[in-house]
Amino acid sequence: MVESKASQLPQDLQILARPPVQLSRIVKTLLLSRMAVLGALIFALFLLIAIFASVLAPYDPTEQDLKFRLLPPLGMGESANPAFPLGTDNLGRDILSRLLYGSRISLIVGVSTILLSGVVGSLIGAVAGFYRGIWDNIAMRLVDVWMAFPSLLMAIAFGAALGPGLVNVVLALSLTTWVVYCRVVRAEVLSIRERDYIMAAQSIGVRDLHIILRHVLPNVLASMLVVSTLQMGTVIVSEASLNFLGVGIQGSVPTWGGMLADGREFMRQAWWLATLPGLAISAVVLGINLLGDGLRDALDPRLRRR
Repeated sequence: MVESKASQLPQDLQILARPPVQLSRIVKTLLLSRMAVLGALIFALFLLIAIFASVLAPYDPTEQDLKFRLLPPLGMGESANPAFPLGTDNLGRDILSRLLYGSRISLIVGVSTILLSGVVGSLIGAVAGFYRGIWDNIAMRLVDVWMAFPSLLMAIAFGAALGPGLVNVVLALSLTTWVVYCRVVRAEVLSIRERDYIMAAQSIGVRDLHIILRHVLPNVLASMLVVSTLQMGTVIVSEASLNFLGVGIQGSVPTWGGMLADGREFMRQAWWLATLPGLAISAVVLGINLLGDGLRDALDPRLRRR
């Protein structure tokens, strides 16, 4: 009888560990939410813009022509030029082209930071929640110390220490956001590790690493997805802040934060220099947050529509 029961454990384990989230139900729930659909459309639009920026941009974003300096957008003055529908900056560079290319930097930094910090934070949180004891104490005290400092202040400090550059900006922002994933995943794992299929896996000698990667982390993917979506908006704002303060990506590379910094000196005479990149940042963050709210409603059974 004992042998018969043991032979059934792997099959039972597969059934019990099957991820409870179904993609078709998530998509259906998202489509029922107008705000989630709007957010997905906004994010998809900016994603397409970032991918095809080189095709859509009418000019080289770094090309300067001082005779076209500080031209207003169309309809905003007699000096407006149809060749520059969103106007030009103080060096005669096309604002539209710079906005299109700037979307690449924001989305690359956002996606890269979410992936890096999500993987590192989730693994630390999974190990802390699964083993508890001294590993949990060490990880949580480290998280407490990390969260005692404002995230933007830490990002500025890491950015200044690492130096300018795209890779360094991603590293600086990842070092400030991994704690969010760590705490969320740890809380989920503390509950998951007490479930029957985890105990069944341990009883038949399955290695802990296999249990964490095969049975624990897949069951926290829903929470990680929601956190990632909501965190991405924060990362994009932080990236723009670093570039605005001059500790991010420097040089001729167009970034929305850098455009804001360049335009602050011309607010009285050329308001569009700072307003247009500010609106772009607001729009993409709004779209991501709306999509994140929709995913939360779709994945959380307590908020699920009946």
